[in-house]
Amino acid sequence: MLTDYHLHLRPDDGDTPAARYFSAENVDRYLAAAAAAGIEELGVSEHVYRFRQALDLWRHPLWVDSARDDVDAYCAFVRTTPLKLGIECDFVPGTEEGTASLLAARDFDYVVGSVHFIGEGDSAVDHTGWDVWEGGDDPDEIWRRYFEALAGCARSGLFDILAHPDLVKIWGGARPLPERDLRAYYEPAVEAIAESGIAVELSTAGLRKPVGELYPARGFAEMCVEAGAPFALSSDAHLPEQVGFEYDRAIEFLDSLGVEEICLFERRQRRLVPLASRVS
Repeated sequence: MLTDYHLHLRPDDGDTPAARYFSAENVDRYLAAAAAAGIEELGVSEHVYRFRQALDLWRHPLWVDSARDDVDAYCAFVRTTPLKLGIECDFVPGTEEGTASLLAARDFDYVVGSVHFIGEGDSAVDHTGWDVWEGGDDPDEIWRRYFEALAGCARSGLFDILAHPDLVKIWGGARPLPERDLRAYYEPAVEAIAESGIAVELSTAGLRKPVGELYPARGFAEMCVEAGAPFALSSDAHLPEQVGFEYDRAIEFLDSLGVEEICLFERRQRRLVPLASRVS
């Protein structure tokens, strides 16, 4: 079986009103793309910062600019479709109680936890408007802080899937890399993954980014396998044509790691099913 749980019904551009993209016609485009890719179960996980309720958690300027929609209207719409209902929710240290309340009040099938912002400031690892690399910190410090935050995300117990777990590498050679063995940075996150039991996302989105590789990197993925972590499969699509993007490579990668099962979710309950051997 193949799944694609981490996807968005609309691009990240500013002029993408919910009414235009949360529609039966748009959902049909995604479902058709999934069928063509041999994907049997499709779920949507819109960014939490798109919803006004998220401003009760954090008032980062990006969130203030983006929070236009109502999360309950989003949930109600998705429940009229064949899609599984998810949400991509940032881990923001200090907001755990509020985040738990926001999530528990809705009947999500799964929650994708992600780390984009690190440290005490507003800097992001993947957004040029809030680029953490402009702060002058060396790559060792940035990578250390990122994976410490990722460990906190896993340990929080708030999330079912750990999204694009080495997102910090997104820029590839366009940003400096640490000189140390990268496994030293992965270790605290892998320990938290093992302790929490959270599923690790194998995402093909990195193949569309400057880094040009899957999330997570092989070294990180191998450590997760050794720790007994389950995997979820996704494309992080923001357009119908990105659904199931490069899944042949993802399946080959998982197969090379000895991963034979992927996660299915329903009402925050997880089960494992055999991974399909190829994309149709």
